[in-house]
Amino acid sequence: MKKDNCPYCQKGEFLEKFGRLAFETETSEIIVFKDQHHKGRAICAYKKDHVAEIQDLDEKELNAFMADVARTAKAIQKAYHPDRINYGAYGDTLGHLHIHIVPKYKDGFEWGGTFVMNTNEYASDEEIEEVIKALKENF
Repeated sequence: MKKDNCPYCQKGEFLEKFGRLAFETETSEIIVFKDQHHKGRAICAYKKDHVAEIQDLDEKELNAFMADVARTAKAIQKAYHPDRINYGAYGDTLGHLHIHIVPKYKDGFEWGGTFVMNTNEYASDEEIEEVIKALKENF
C-alpha cells in the first residue's frame, strides 16, 4: 500500500524537494540526493510498497533490496573513488524504508564524523545529471 504523505510513494514534487530519481530496479529506486557535499551521494529506497522497517521484508525482498544497496555503493565507488562509504537508515520522521549511501573523502567534508542529513545547499541540475549518468554507467 502506498502512503499519501510519503515522498517515496508519491514521487513528483514531494520527492524532488531533496532528490531526483536516477533509475529503478525491480525492488528499489535509486535517487540522487540533491545535497552533493559528498560527491555521488544517493539513496536506495524500497519501491514495491510503503514499508517502514527492514525487518518487515521477507527474506527474498530483503536480499534483493540489500543487493541494490550494495550495487549502488559499488557504482559510487567506481565513479568517484571515495575513501569510505557511510550508510544511514533513519526513519523517525519519514517512515519509508530507504538507505542513504554517502561517499566520504579523507580531508573532505565531514570526514571522521557522522554525515549531516541535509545542509539545504543543493547541487545544480547539471551536477545532479552528471551524478545520475555516472551511477547508471557504473551500476
